[in-house]
Amino acid sequence: MENFLMKLDAFLWGAPVLILLFAVGLLYAVKTRFFQFRHFKHIMKSTAGEMFKKSTVKGDGTLTPLQAVSSALAGCVGTGNISGVATAIFVGGPGAVFWMWIISLFGMLTKCVEVTLAQYYRIKGEDGVYYGGPMYYIERGMGRKWKPLAVFFAITIIVGGLGTAAFVQPFAMSNAMNNAFRIPTWVVIVAAALICGMVLIGGVSGIGKFCEKITPVMCLIYIISVVGIILTHLPQIPQALATIFTHAFTPLSATGGLAGSTVAMTIKQGAARGTFSNEAGCGTSPITHATAISPHPFKEGMYGSFEVFIDTLVVCTMTALAIICSGPEIWQSGLKDVALTQSAFSTTYGSIGPVIVSVCLCLFAFSTMVGWEINYESAFFYIFPKASGSNAAKLLIRLIWLVPGFISLGKTPELVWTVVDIVSGFWCIPNAIALLFLSGTFMKIYNDYNEKYILKTRPLTDKLD
Repeated sequence: MENFLMKLDAFLWGAPVLILLFAVGLLYAVKTRFFQFRHFKHIMKSTAGEMFKKSTVKGDGTLTPLQAVSSALAGCVGTGNISGVATAIFVGGPGAVFWMWIISLFGMLTKCVEVTLAQYYRIKGEDGVYYGGPMYYIERGMGRKWKPLAVFFAITIIVGGLGTAAFVQPFAMSNAMNNAFRIPTWVVIVAAALICGMVLIGGVSGIGKFCEKITPVMCLIYIISVVGIILTHLPQIPQALATIFTHAFTPLSATGGLAGSTVAMTIKQGAARGTFSNEAGCGTSPITHATAISPHPFKEGMYGSFEVFIDTLVVCTMTALAIICSGPEIWQSGLKDVALTQSAFSTTYGSIGPVIVSVCLCLFAFSTMVGWEINYESAFFYIFPKASGSNAAKLLIRLIWLVPGFISLGKTPELVWTVVDIVSGFWCIPNAIALLFLSGTFMKIYNDYNEKYILKTRPLTDKLD
């Protein structure tokens, strides 16, 4: 059984899913004439330039733009930014970073599309909260005959969420704190469950308010720490970049920790780890963004582009540079996963380096555990819409969310990660089908935004059909 699951995982995250996601990104890049490059300044001005201003945005929704992007980032900026990048370098070599960049540059537009569609096709639930995401734009955009596909997607979100965010993240958190401070794992699990439970009591709004405070802080702590490493290895930056570009097409041979890299392996590792990290094309972040207050669906879509930029092109890139700048004696040492990142931190911070990584890992894991609950809850209420109006139902599913953390005590997550990877592949396939199917709808929304906000040839009061 385990062998079958590993083969299925390798198949899904080999050519099929990665080619499909790249095709979606390329299609929309061509259709919008590479909007993410031509209007990068506009994207940053409309997101980073506005999200910290006192919110005066008008429109329907549950979360402010800052709360929505913070919750979505909390869900995707996680252990993958620390351990996933290290794994990509260990298995695929430094060249994997180049392919991580490529998939993310196109992923910026893919995520913009899925968030835009989630906003456009969202509904207002029995509890007054806005719900959306792939399950809604599959059914409402493609027609009711596609509802089985929408239900299948929702089920994979529930199963995958309980497996990755509610099981693996508490496991990673408890082990990180145990390694750094010798705190018993059960103490960490109990504390995480109590704090997470208190946040969840506030519902979607409570999660949004929590994430808008913790997400910027945790990202800043990690970025400052990594900048310290890069500054102490500043002379090695040009060589590190040269190594990345050179070995993107001529992978290193089997030396040190590299397990016989090939071009295909390098591409797969970079593309897969980039996708795992930023979740572009997975259909997960749009569920959170569907709750946001926004004057136009495409405007919220640009927050999706911003997320990919921050998650992969900033945070993951900085992790990669910190590891590669530390020298071949580090990234070819045979160390992998978190241990490789900790080794790189030790070159600058000494014995405190692994502690910094452990604390950051704990923060990232906890934020993922909290932020991802929105996706899990929304998927549940898609399948059982009447339950969204029941406080008892909400309490029950939130309590269920806390259970996997306790089950993770004393477990090894390898098989769970394999199952989660498979479920993640099944997220991407129905979502990518929908994104290809609904290209006409997206282009209508995109052209409406372009005419109103960029070209300014139409008044903002004109209604979007």
